[in-house]
Amino acid sequence: MADQQVTVDAAALGRWVRAFADAVTAHEEELTRLDSPIGDADHGANMARGMKAVVAKLDDAAPDAPAALLKQVGMTLVSTVGGASGPLYGTFFLRMASAAGDVDALDQAGFAAALRAGAEGVVARGKAEAGDKTMYDALAPALDALDAALGGEDTTGALHAAADAAARGRDATTPLQARKGRASYLGERSVGHQDPGATSAALLVQAAADTLG
Repeated sequence: MADQQVTVDAAALGRWVRAFADAVTAHEEELTRLDSPIGDADHGANMARGMKAVVAKLDDAAPDAPAALLKQVGMTLVSTVGGASGPLYGTFFLRMASAAGDVDALDQAGFAAALRAGAEGVVARGKAEAGDKTMYDALAPALDALDAALGGEDTTGALHAAADAAARGRDATTPLQARKGRASYLGERSVGHQDPGATSAALLVQAAADTLG
């Protein structure tokens, strides 16, 4: 392992989740604009409402174990976010919680494994594959980049490589024709629009890079 590996405890996960909430709030209008031509024009509002509820829960009583904190985030998103986003993001964090296990902190490999478990949960819940024009198109390359960096980068470098890959995956959704979700109903008319779910997923990975290094 290179110079610096940072362990990820519940406090660090809380910082990540709060940073994601801030990013969603800052990009709420953009997420809604992207969702307007190919969805219900509510991705920004739904995610902002859900993340506001997540932060309120953390402010009230933040769990002191990684798995418990991730489970709280997932359950809150499932119960407060409408549309497809709630079940998908909720499943992501719930699967992360299961993968984290009964530990006080995750090392770099453990955090990467938990992220992949979360993404696999998204695939299982949404039946999406790479290239379907969904949030998985940002998550999949991010996780591959993170895994590739394990053993050769410190935590900061690995997470920034993942964030860069997520951004490329987000941008690559624009020329795709949607094969899942409401956007798939549009057929060829979905081509030329950046996917809002991939956009919020890229914000999630960038928040990790900004806070966990």
